[in-house]
Amino acid sequence: MAEKQETVPGWVIWFVGLPGAGKSTYARAVWRALQEKGVAVDYLSMDERRKAYSAGPAYTEAERVTAYRLFAEEAASMAHRGRNVIMDGTAHRLSMREHMRRLVPRFAEVYVRCSLETAMMREKARPEGMIMARLYEKALQRKKTGTQFEGLGEVVGVDTEFEENPAAECVIDSERESVEEGRDKVLSLIARWQ
Repeated sequence: MAEKQETVPGWVIWFVGLPGAGKSTYARAVWRALQEKGVAVDYLSMDERRKAYSAGPAYTEAERVTAYRLFAEEAASMAHRGRNVIMDGTAHRLSMREHMRRLVPRFAEVYVRCSLETAMMREKARPEGMIMARLYEKALQRKKTGTQFEGLGEVVGVDTEFEENPAAECVIDSERESVEEGRDKVLSLIARWQ
């Protein structure tokens, strides 16, 4: 009788930071570089997955906690089946990232750091798409005047803070480090697992 081969768990890398910090840019650069090297890796974007977790996302604290728990559990399930996963999502609460850390043995948090001013400038130039365009501008206007915008929930950086993790495995300063520099920092981190 043939011996059953055990699946080796994959790893999970989670790019976190303010909306507009550059998470997707760095995450996709790492994903592409790994694919070019022949490394099997899946890419999960919270912007794309959110509607699978909540039919009509309200961007409230309660809805975010649920969505990020499901996001983490989806990535962990893939890793337990031997898949490597890159995640891209704000995850403003440290507890969200700590939940992920408890689910898989090979996990790294990549904090993409930038000032709120820079994130606002970048986000302002982003076209309407998966998330609302000009969300910082609208959140600040709402805070100042009380004007309500349909579909605009709590905005991280304006209505609620992003909790930094001083123990994050990798920090990319997106105001000073190029896409290539950030990509290479993360690739070096992953290389330790291979």
